[in-house]
Amino acid sequence: MSDPVPQEAAVQDRAPGTVHNERGSVITYLAGLGFAVVLTLASFWASDSHAVWAPAVPILLAVLAVGQMGVHVVFFFHISSGPDDTNNFLALAFGIFVVALVVFGSILIMSNLNANMMPMDQLMQMQR
Repeated sequence: MSDPVPQEAAVQDRAPGTVHNERGSVITYLAGLGFAVVLTLASFWASDSHAVWAPAVPILLAVLAVGQMGVHVVFFFHISSGPDDTNNFLALAFGIFVVALVVFGSILIMSNLNANMMPMDQLMQMQR
């Protein structure tokens, strides 16, 4: 029984981050480096330029940061949407969840402590 997909089409039909040979890995790393440099320069340009509406600059920087993370995940971590990378993707998602939980939980706790803190002038009067 023959394979329904020709071998040449199977080689070309793969995720961008997957590495199958030494030449492809160098090209993949250079492409990732190029995308990362372009996104980094775009973020520096967006933060210093007046071409972007001022209240939209943080949103643009967040979008560029998410794009930068996507480039790193695909081109440097080699995590793709292929069936072989399911465990890697789930581990990455769990790690992101834990980090977000710690960071946002800490921010929530510090905000609550700040709201319940005694004003400084009253604190200074108590110390006298």
